[in-house]
Amino acid sequence: MLAILAFAISAPAQQYAADRKDLGAAAQNKPAYLAHAGIDQNLNHPLPLADHFRDEAGNDTTLGTYFGKRPVVLALVYFKCKMLCPQVLRGMAGSLKQTGFHPGHEYDIVVASIDPSDTPADAAEARKEFLAKMGLAPTDSGAANIHFLTGPQTSINDLAAATGFHYVRVPGPDGKMDQFAHSSVIMIATPNGRMSKYLNGIDYQPRDVRLALIEASNDHIGTATDAVLLYCCNYTPSEGRYTVSVLRIMGLAGMGSVLALGTVLFMLGRKPGSQRTS
Repeated sequence: MLAILAFAISAPAQQYAADRKDLGAAAQNKPAYLAHAGIDQNLNHPLPLADHFRDEAGNDTTLGTYFGKRPVVLALVYFKCKMLCPQVLRGMAGSLKQTGFHPGHEYDIVVASIDPSDTPADAAEARKEFLAKMGLAPTDSGAANIHFLTGPQTSINDLAAATGFHYVRVPGPDGKMDQFAHSSVIMIATPNGRMSKYLNGIDYQPRDVRLALIEASNDHIGTATDAVLLYCCNYTPSEGRYTVSVLRIMGLAGMGSVLALGTVLFMLGRKPGSQRTS
């Protein structure tokens, strides 16, 4: 009974772990200038909700406008980028589509530019491409909860510092200092605007994103199956992903075996219903 229960609980988790890719190999060969373009995981750090940005329509708004109801999936990119940023947004859209959650219901999306020269028109074009990757039309209800922002350098600095997102200007092919070196990461913030999770890379496992959203919501979304999976998996900040907790799986299996043994002993201790005292 113990072996069966342990297998039933651990098999999906083991398969999930096997599907993960090691993120450390690429980091070992990063260029020297990326030494100042990393990520500090400022978990539970408040975001600068009072800072002003402009949305894709050019409206002046505070960052706090997009918080207060649901967890927020946050990405820092720049909209003129033709290399890494589109890959981050592609991976973000692809994983969110597979979580079973929907923008405006379980989460909102905020994508902010780190380039002060980006304009609302640049944001609108990037948002249009992102909506297409999400499979959403601009008129879909979920699209209203996807926001692409530009802002002044002061607001960008505050947001980058709060999230621990470090970047440096680098020259483009023409020698102009109009490009940025930065990490590839998407972040999850709580409804009240505190940093909750960081997911590294450009391909984000839908299950990681789903679990991160559930935790950021303080378990206000998700299912009973998600609760069991969260118990069996730990978020590992150094890796920016969820990993299987073998000890917790063994604990669940042990509790299950005790329960099963107790049930067997109870059944054996019962007298047959057909027996009568004469």
